Order: sequence, then structure tokens, then C-alpha cells
Amino acid sequence: MRLWQLALFAVAISLVVFGLHHFLWARLFRDPLWPAPWTRGGAVLLMSLGLAIPVTMVFSRALPRAIVTPFAWIVFVWMGTAFLLFSLLLLGELAGVALSAAGMLRDPARRQFFARAVALGAGGVGLLASALAVHTALARLVVRTVRVPLAKLHPSMEGFTVVQLTDIHVGPTIDRAFIEAMVAQVNELDADVVVITGDLVDGSVDALGHHVAPIAGLRAKHGVFFVTGNHEYYSGVDAWIAEVQRHGVRVLRNEHVTVGEGDARIDLAGVDDWSAHRLGHGHGADLPRALAGRDTSREVILLAHQPKAVAEAASLGVGLVLSGHTHGGQIWPFSYLVALDQPIVGGLHRVKDTWAYVSEGTGYWGPPMRLRTHGEITRVVLSRG
Repeated sequence: MRLWQLALFAVAISLVVFGLHHFLWARLFRDPLWPAPWTRGGAVLLMSLGLAIPVTMVFSRALPRAIVTPFAWIVFVWMGTAFLLFSLLLLGELAGVALSAAGMLRDPARRQFFARAVALGAGGVGLLASALAVHTALARLVVRTVRVPLAKLHPSMEGFTVVQLTDIHVGPTIDRAFIEAMVAQVNELDADVVVITGDLVDGSVDALGHHVAPIAGLRAKHGVFFVTGNHEYYSGVDAWIAEVQRHGVRVLRNEHVTVGEGDARIDLAGVDDWSAHRLGHGHGADLPRALAGRDTSREVILLAHQPKAVAEAASLGVGLVLSGHTHGGQIWPFSYLVALDQPIVGGLHRVKDTWAYVSEGTGYWGPPMRLRTHGEITRVVLSRG
């Protein structure tokens, strides 16, 4: 990311963070009319946590990992907690509007009681939900089996298995130990193909190469494949492509390969991330190019980081699209905001004659938290149908 882009990003994040934390302070401390020391203490605490968010996000890539990681755990957990508190307090806000309209909060004592009930209720539930979300994010990855019928699949390929990893986000809070455990779980599945559908990293090769290196241990009968996600473009995409290839992973950039044996084969296509054309480096998704020259009597699986690729894939006769990017919303109810940007938030869907599976993600981004979602390794089992 260029310096001016980083500066604009920092300003935008700071404005959002200021507004969010002012709202939290007002509803948790000011409006309930707690004693002055509590109100002042809350202001100092929320100001400190708020300032720490843009500072950590800006400097997390510039400072040594050993310095950044402890702060990142605190700041990113708070980010998720703040979102949960905001969501709960917003419900309280709506309830307050309804009660006021009904004339039930005219008395100052009632308004204070209601404000304190909302602050205590939202605070308590928010903190409990935050603890649950951290526990879920740090738990062992779920292996999710998805069965997909494909019309052009050769009969002898019944049960062909594709294991999908996506949105791992190696960075300040996801390290080599996570990758080693993930690789061990994947290798237990005895996959025919392993695919990584983008957002492997959040940082440079120099900072994270050691932590990503265990992907060299991934095993699959017909190989391991990778396509870029948007976060690779924030992290030095060309260097990461070279690094991933050095570990024996085939990178598909608007191209396809054929996997299988004899007549029992399928095509595996991959495109650059949907946003790559806006992020420089001469990259950009080009699905017609990725499919050019293939034998259309064979089934084709497309690897595309963002579900936005599904509509074009359906128009071009792709049998199955494997995507990520959304994290399933990661922390409910953020899934409702994700749905405004992506056509599919998670799970298996049919678009015309094309199947699309959108993983909830293997790692997480930002907060080490998951609420009503799980970090997953997806085991896609193909059948003829």
C-alpha cells in the first residue's frame, strides 16, 4: 500500500473509530448518569482503546512482529468486542425510541433506569459474547464436508475430493503453529486436490515467510493450488506468488490445468482476485482467458477468491466455484453487512446451472473472534449428477 493510501486509510479508520467510541461512551457511561469518576474513567479507557486501533493497524506492518503481536491481541479483541457492544446498544437505542414513542420514558427516573439497564445488559451480554467468540476462533478447525453433484463428472471420479483452505490470514495473531496444525489436519483427509482460495497472508514475505513455510507439507494426489485474494495485493503480491511457488504450490493466474488420469479428468481454473485490477501490479481477473482452450466436455472447477465471480462463471458454464473472502460474516451480525457487498455470504448455492460454495474461512481477519461462524477446512466431495 502506497504512503498516501495508508494515510487516507488511517484518517478514515480514525473517523469511524472516534464515532464508534463516542457512541459507546455515551450509552455505557454518560446517559446512565453513573457517578463522575466512572464516567471520566470510561472516557479515558475508551479513548485509549480507540486510539490504539488505527495506531496498531498502521504500524503492524512496519514494526517487528515480536513488538506488534501483544498489542495486536489486545486491540483486535477489543475491535470485535466494540462491534458486539455497538450492535447490542443499537438494539437498546431502538427499544428506547419505541418506549419513548409510547410515552413510557417521560419521567427522568424512568429514563435513567432504562439507560442503566441497557448499559449493564449490553455490557454484560457483549463481554460474554466476546469471550465465546474468542474461544470459537481459537478452537480446532472444523472439517466441513460438502457434497456437490456435477453433470459432466466422469463416473470413475465419483468421490473425488477437493480440500479448500481460504482466508487464513497469517499475520500478527496467526502464526506458524496455526499453519502446522492446519497442514496436519488437511493431510489426514487424503485429498485428491488441495486448493487455497486467497488471503493467505497479512504482511510481507520478510515478516511472515517463516510462518507460512509449513504449507510446503500439504499433500494431495494431484497437487496443491493457489489463487490470490485481495490481501495478497496489500502484502507484496509478486513476492508472495514467488514464495508460494517455492513451497511447491501451483499458482493459477487466469489459467486452467487438467487434473486426473486418462479419461477421468477435470479442469481446475483460477483467476486473480476480483479487485486486483484496481490494486496495480498488472493483475486482474480474466475468466474467459482462464477457460480458453479447455475441453468443454470435461467438468471445470473455478477458484475465485470473491463470490462476485459466480455470476460470470454461471454464464460461462462453470460447474463449481469455490470462494471465500466473506468469512461468513465472522462475527454475527456482521454477516448482514457482508451481504450488501457479496452475492453469497456462505454455504453451498446454485446459480443457474453452476454450484458455488463460499467457505466461512480457515483463519480470521482482525479480531481473533468468531460468533455463529467457525474456522473451517472444507472437504468438497464430487459426485456425478
